[in-house]
Amino acid sequence: MKHNSTAKEQSLNPASAAHSEIKSIPSAEVKDELDERIVTALRAATDKKALDLVALDLREIATFTDYFLIISGTNDRQVQAISDAVFEELKNVGTKAARIEGYKNAEWILLDYGDFIVHVFGEKARKFYDLERLWRESKRIELPSALLGEAASSLRTES
Repeated sequence: MKHNSTAKEQSLNPASAAHSEIKSIPSAEVKDELDERIVTALRAATDKKALDLVALDLREIATFTDYFLIISGTNDRQVQAISDAVFEELKNVGTKAARIEGYKNAEWILLDYGDFIVHVFGEKARKFYDLERLWRESKRIELPSALLGEAASSLRTES
């Protein structure tokens, strides 16, 4: 069977394949806090004009993963493009996704890398599921604007 090279193919063929309540980790500590794979995923997302990037440290409250990366796109195509870019960039550095879900629907694409999970949402789904609120006991990692590029100026204004 042919090796699947995109998140879409992995999802379709799985067998082959910011609330103030959240505690913050200052951006000065981010370099020590996040490994290069997570930084690569965030950069890949910003290259596709992702919005409102959030990194949550779940190590003290969850056993199934260490980090959530929560990312938004403005429409289904952009959500898929962001997930494809993250998938490809991580594959290029030798990190393969264990599981990808939701690609076809593109409201919420989940890329599971074991010790971190990338959630790419459409705007409506992100507001509805509100993972930042559900995981408010986690620590929110303040990402430096240099890492976020243009996404740093695209923060959500909802309350």
